[in-house]
Amino acid sequence: MKSSFNRRHFLRGTGALIALPALESIGFRRFASAASTATAAPKRAVFFGMGFGVTKETWFPDVKQTGTDYQLSEGLSPLARHQSDITVVQGCSNQFSNEAHWGSTFWLTGANRYSVPGQSMANSVSVDQVVAQNLGKETRFGSLQLNPSELQGHGPGLSLAWDQRGKPVAGQDDPVQVFHKLFSADDLPLEQRQAAIAENRSVLDAVHTEAKRVQRGLSKTDTDKLDEYFQGIRDIETRLNKDEEWLDVPKAKPPLEEPAPGLKGKAEIEIMQDLIVAALQTDSTRALTYRLPGNTLLQSLEVSHSAHNVSHYSPGERMEASKRRDKTHSALLARFIDKLKATNEADGSNLFDHTSVAFGSNISSIHYLTNCPTVLTGGGANLKLGQHLVVSEDTPLCNVWLTMLNGMGIDVERHGDSSGIIKELQG
Repeated sequence: MKSSFNRRHFLRGTGALIALPALESIGFRRFASAASTATAAPKRAVFFGMGFGVTKETWFPDVKQTGTDYQLSEGLSPLARHQSDITVVQGCSNQFSNEAHWGSTFWLTGANRYSVPGQSMANSVSVDQVVAQNLGKETRFGSLQLNPSELQGHGPGLSLAWDQRGKPVAGQDDPVQVFHKLFSADDLPLEQRQAAIAENRSVLDAVHTEAKRVQRGLSKTDTDKLDEYFQGIRDIETRLNKDEEWLDVPKAKPPLEEPAPGLKGKAEIEIMQDLIVAALQTDSTRALTYRLPGNTLLQSLEVSHSAHNVSHYSPGERMEASKRRDKTHSALLARFIDKLKATNEADGSNLFDHTSVAFGSNISSIHYLTNCPTVLTGGGANLKLGQHLVVSEDTPLCNVWLTMLNGMGIDVERHGDSSGIIKELQG
């Protein structure tokens, strides 16, 4: 029996193993010989963006306490049981950021919004999509973008993700729909789904032909626009090819129950976390982002102020609300780490060992755009965890993303406005 095989054949031929897609790396030799060993589990990345920033007086650890011997701040105190597995980074920022209400738009891209002449707002590819381009070829979904039921403090964009052209990537804000996207079978017969893809492809071909017909004699500006249009067509073709590749592969069996409808705030974040873990556990995707809710989280904490008003805190009621929000974020992150550590891989390790997690915002505190709050955890990028790292104030946040990408085995020379890796972060 061959020692290697096509993943889709394996899933189709042995349906009982569909719920354990991590077994794709084992090969048939595993069943033939007990001495055979599994290949390492795949690497993944998860990004949690909180929109508005934190309470600077109580969230950031003391800058005089660096390295492994530091005391967690009040805002990070719920992470105490995982202190040896998190790294807090201070000093990074996106140098071109200038919008005090855009906590997510440039967080993962580090782009210069004015870098494209004639456009009032331009962006570049986000780090999660770089992960997806490199690690998402073998999964049903190249990436997964999640949104809250309401948005405040995040800024323009359809999710945290931006594609290779700097165009927004759509996200989903309903946990029930996310569940069905991941785990519910398409009831249409295979032939009808194949026909739908073929029809979409023929429409694209016709549009592409027509666009090429008018290409001659265009100005440089119009040529650039048309090139961008062609890239959009190629992106759609890539998605169609991926859909076609997975048409006859049954979806993974869900390792959790369908979510209850209408969840908001803290309960909404918890179920989205559970869905993220389920997506990783079933290897449905290896790149995920989630924009965290603002207003509904505060409402679930019985805070009457809006997320925006809380971000403009001063000593008193709003500052206490801001501090409470911070501790809730940390408690939820600790919960997510718990779940990653409790979910086993086929090789005996756990999801935490192979997943890189980033939590933070492009906004620091109130409406400051320097010293972006950043917490890193997980073993997926071979980062040095368990430390408080204070870097120079001119360090691009994209240096963190570049270090993470390189640690995941993704060989890129730069990301956004990065100036190099952060050696102190390398494991």
